[in-house]
Amino acid sequence: MKLLVLNGPNLNLLGKREPGIYGSQTFEAFFETLQQEFTTCTLDYFQSNIEGELITKIQEADTVYDGIVLNAGAYTHTSIAIADAIKAVSVGVVEVHISNTFAREAFRHQSYISPNAKGVILGFGMQSYHLAIQSFLS
Repeated sequence: MKLLVLNGPNLNLLGKREPGIYGSQTFEAFFETLQQEFTTCTLDYFQSNIEGELITKIQEADTVYDGIVLNAGAYTHTSIAIADAIKAVSVGVVEVHISNTFAREAFRHQSYISPNAKGVILGFGMQSYHLAIQSFLS
């Protein structure tokens, strides 16, 4: 099983960005933990603050990966283009959020990704990624 973990804008700041919401661990450190735990999978990671780069990765993943774990960050609530990219590929996507977006500002309650995703996991901190990977293995 080969999975792509894809993070959107500002997730490169995990570990220092709003630690009360997102925790104090960097994503790179957490990703190493995921790789050590899921030894039967090949896990690749990509992060970008640029919408077009995320779309390109989704398109490229279609023939390379068995699934995508996607935290599109704020693009979740704004990007029809990312939603269209997910609709255009056959690879399954699990939408992930570290925080419970429904317990936050009202604009975070809308997701353009959810209707096109295999599933949605949110509110479990960094463990949301762990649960998403597990969903591809079951």
